[in-house]
Amino acid sequence: MLMRTDPFRELDRIAQQLTGVTGTWSRPSAMPMDAYREGEEYVIALDLPGVAKDAIDIDVERNMLTVKAERRPVTKADDVQMELSERPLGVFSRQLVLADTLDTERITADYEAGVLTLRIPIAERAKPRRITIGGQGAPRQISG
Repeated sequence: MLMRTDPFRELDRIAQQLTGVTGTWSRPSAMPMDAYREGEEYVIALDLPGVAKDAIDIDVERNMLTVKAERRPVTKADDVQMELSERPLGVFSRQLVLADTLDTERITADYEAGVLTLRIPIAERAKPRRITIGGQGAPRQISG
């Protein structure tokens, strides 16, 4: 139902973990996701813990789905000294090429407990259907 567009995304994620470099708008970090079919819908769940709902952008252009999010630093008082900071900040992005069998006009999105869930209905033209065989009413006799 979808195709990966960036084969090096996992290498980027490992390099970011090793170097501590976070995502920027020109080079966003990856966001983990699950994708599966549930009945007549295709479901995509993206992990975005600590991201405000208004910091998430979802766009669809033709069959390209783009999700961008930004985890901003929490403002701290002047007398706070950070002891440990392991949660990545910055920009996160994911692009997916959706199959023509999905109805991109009716995508719904929910955000709860740090998980963005997109539900994409399977297009009517992609659902299996039975074809009936038609014919002429009564049998005819050919004379010659």
